Amino acid sequence: MLQALLAGVASIKAQQTRMNVIGNNLANVNTTAYKGSRVTFQDMIAQTIRGATRPTANLGGTNAIQFGLGVLVAGTDVNNEQGSLNATNRPTDMAIQGNGFFITSNSDRMAYTRDGACDLDADGVLVHRATGERIVGWSADPATGQIDTNKTIGAKDSLQIPIGSRTAVQVTTMSTWAGNLDSREVVTGAAAVPPTPPSYRTANIRVYDRQGAQHDVTLRLYKSAPSTWSWDVVGTNGDTLTGSGTLVFDANGRLQTGTPGTITVTPPAGAAPAFPLDLDFSAISQLAAESQVQASSQNGFPPGSLQSFSVGTDGVVTGLFTNGLTRPLGQIATAIFPNANGLERMGNNIWRNTDNSGVPVVGTPRAGGRGAINSGFLEQSNVDISNEFTDLIVTQRGFQANTRVVTTVDEMLQELLNMKR
Repeated sequence: MLQALLAGVASIKAQQTRMNVIGNNLANVNTTAYKGSRVTFQDMIAQTIRGATRPTANLGGTNAIQFGLGVLVAGTDVNNEQGSLNATNRPTDMAIQGNGFFITSNSDRMAYTRDGACDLDADGVLVHRATGERIVGWSADPATGQIDTNKTIGAKDSLQIPIGSRTAVQVTTMSTWAGNLDSREVVTGAAAVPPTPPSYRTANIRVYDRQGAQHDVTLRLYKSAPSTWSWDVVGTNGDTLTGSGTLVFDANGRLQTGTPGTITVTPPAGAAPAFPLDLDFSAISQLAAESQVQASSQNGFPPGSLQSFSVGTDGVVTGLFTNGLTRPLGQIATAIFPNANGLERMGNNIWRNTDNSGVPVVGTPRAGGRGAINSGFLEQSNVDISNEFTDLIVTQRGFQANTRVVTTVDEMLQELLNMKR
């Protein structure tokens, strides 16, 4: 009877552990990115009263006689299924859809979390809101926006998004021109017989040097042969522009040669260095229609300060500057594990890797099996209340049944003691 008493007590302890896990799951039903747990049981070692025997020529075999000694907690498993996404419309809130964890750092060690509730601190560093730990990622080159994701990152690598304090400028290297040159115009300039002063068709464009200063470029074109137009450029405010060429059209008015052309813009002495500028004329035609050529685009920007930012599904943080320029500021790193269930909770929605979780495989989102990042969303807890309430009832009944075993054995022992009276 003592074995039954001890088995009942062991089961009561196991049911208490299960109740603790269920209570914790329900307590965290609204915790961001919380992953629910479950308890699994295993039977305790059995006591053998009589071993099994094999059959003989005269008798059949007999099975072993055993009785168990109770139950033990086999383990607590984490349910790493995806939680639903809730829109917050905050650019610093992020949710991973798929596998992976954000990486946080306190400068001494790295930890991992599915909680993407982040914010910017006073230094403009992207931090985990609950703990203040920094989000780990690759920083972009401030001048070019290039991100080297092949670089090994560590606990010191963080992402800085200095709203209002970072400026950016982009020198103009390419300009595109479009329109039509009238095929009915007469030849002018040196090619004419007798020579006549050129009758220019002009178009203007504003470009920017390496320091963001603006320069106005005037493109001049004149017809120098039946299917040929010559061009050159002039500048203003002391700028010196060098470069010229010809545009040759076929019988259908399509450009045959002359694209692209290249000029050099030299600012006045003491200003910014000279810079080359490519001119793309591929969108110009020569048809029997009025001449009209204009600059359709150029890729330079004047100085501007960082105004806002966005996070892409690949984790790239893109800054929007007041001059209209967009430039990558960095990229968020995520990690996956061979056995994510082997991670150990540290509180505050933070996990650490263990010997059984495996080494973290760090890389960019949407690559190597890592999920995509959704900015403006937070992952919700994956706790299923209906399942937890069902387990709550089952656990309660299991606890009650085993308390009945204890009380029944106690009564039997009392009756046994009463036999002496």
